[in-house]
Amino acid sequence: MAKSKKNTPAPKAAQDKPTTLKDLLSSEVLEKLKAQADEAKAAEAERKEQERIKADEARKAEQKRRDNDFEYLLNNSSLDWKKHK
Repeated sequence: MAKSKKNTPAPKAAQDKPTTLKDLLSSEVLEKLKAQADEAKAAEAERKEQERIKADEARKAEQKRRDNDFEYLLNNSSLDWKKHK
């Protein structure tokens, strides 16, 4: 019998994967893009916070206006005056 040689596959893992944009860009460009993405996330968070504050202020202003409106208070108050004695 002849000795059989086992075929050892060459490491093709690096060749099988397609090259990505991340592989092609330099580290400086990647750092700039990451910094820009972080700035965009921070700006979005700030915008959402400002919208939340604005909505909260509008809600408080509407509640204050309603508290001064006698008709609204009369229509939305409990008619059970016994509990206030």
